[in-house]
Amino acid sequence: MDTLQYLMSGFAVALTPSNLMVAAIGAFIGTIVGMLPGLGPINGVAILMPLAFALKLPPETALILLAAVYMGCEYGGRISSILLNVPGDAGAIMTALDGYPMAKKGMAGVALSISAWASFIGSLIATIGIVLFAPLLARWALAFGPAEYFALMCFAFACITGLMGDAPMKAVLAAVIGLSLSTIGLDSNSGVYRFTGDNLHLSDGMQFIVVVIGVFSISEILLMLEQHHSSSGAIKVSGRALFNMKEMALTWWGTVRSAVLGFVVGVLPGAGATIASAMAYSMEKRMAGADAHFGQGDIRGVAAPEAANNASAAGSFVPMLTLGVPGSGTTAVMVGALSLYNITPGPALFTQNPTLVWGLIASLFIANVMLLLINIPMVGVFTRVLRLPNWVLVPGILAVSTVGVFSVHATTFDLMLMSAFGVVGYLLRKQGVPMAPLILGFVLGDMMEQNLRRALSITNGELGILVASPISKGLWIVAVAMLVVPPLLRLRAGRKGAAPV
Repeated sequence: MDTLQYLMSGFAVALTPSNLMVAAIGAFIGTIVGMLPGLGPINGVAILMPLAFALKLPPETALILLAAVYMGCEYGGRISSILLNVPGDAGAIMTALDGYPMAKKGMAGVALSISAWASFIGSLIATIGIVLFAPLLARWALAFGPAEYFALMCFAFACITGLMGDAPMKAVLAAVIGLSLSTIGLDSNSGVYRFTGDNLHLSDGMQFIVVVIGVFSISEILLMLEQHHSSSGAIKVSGRALFNMKEMALTWWGTVRSAVLGFVVGVLPGAGATIASAMAYSMEKRMAGADAHFGQGDIRGVAAPEAANNASAAGSFVPMLTLGVPGSGTTAVMVGALSLYNITPGPALFTQNPTLVWGLIASLFIANVMLLLINIPMVGVFTRVLRLPNWVLVPGILAVSTVGVFSVHATTFDLMLMSAFGVVGYLLRKQGVPMAPLILGFVLGDMMEQNLRRALSITNGELGILVASPISKGLWIVAVAMLVVPPLLRLRAGRKGAAPV
């Protein structure tokens, strides 16, 4: 009962005219920032944080603004993924696997609208989870040490093998390439430069934006140019802009399952939307049955990762508010924003500053509704991008991609590296190698290495720590099952098909 009273007081804060206006502005800005490749929620929040402080906004208003931007970026990241096959951020990588094929079939409006609906449901379920289970889940997250995180990363990679159906080795190859790229740069433990070739531009490692723009955007441009004289490669535009009740029913339970999974993963500090969306996509692909066509434009392959990555974003507020530990890179920036107001997040925050905490939680409900109301009517506007001829669309994609990459370090080296990744990505895609596992391997590689090192340093190199706790044992068992069971099932199905009638 106390929780309900606190939530009502939070709505009293969030529903003030100034906070409502701030939430609406933040949601709109977040959507625009999210759809621009290379910016993402971290940059969006980081850009607005000093502005909020300079305007002398009250701490609860500033936090509501930054939270609305964060949630808006998670919504907006899907737009370029579906329309252009260019993920707005790492969490939207999985959405492109089926979202872009749907756009090529003339169902861009359906893909955009169902993704907005799934994002809404995912954020809503996760925000309810914050209200009901935040303290409990925060204590559970403390049970995750470096060994458990390493096992979780291995489980995420085991899920990747399911992304290629009957050709898992291509997914493994892509993941290995991504892991290899993540080792380039300064070793944070020893201070030694690794695999840089004495090139100062690589001292900080490969930038995410350079890799993702290269293998997705530039390779897509090359494919579009190749298909310029082929009608089979043309993107169709349908008049239907919204999903129907049949499609909503088809994706409903998958959306709910993915939202719960995304929220749980989001509670783990550092796990993030990338892992959540990959696990949700793999889970739904395995549960879909024989009628599924994941990777070719299955609507369930759009709804599941979108619900998961938005739920993960909301779940990342749990460790930030209850433990003072950022659940993601974006919430780390928000912790910095709180420090500007001399506010320290943690268990005491709920008692010392309940107006701030519950106002923020209530604003997540409000911003989520605003984002749905912004995104659904805008579906028709977004799909008009596909009506542009290739001679306009290709230079437009190239211009956005180039500006996004150049804005990171303002060096031409990044542009050349982006082009090289584009050619490599084009050649790999021509051979049927998926790009999503490559990006996932690149994103998770550093986290995986650091947690392995920390785990082994605790026991002076004893490998037993990796399977010491019940949590890590359970994750290893499930990971092995993900690797072994699908090939056995395919082998069994092949034998049945070959058996004489």
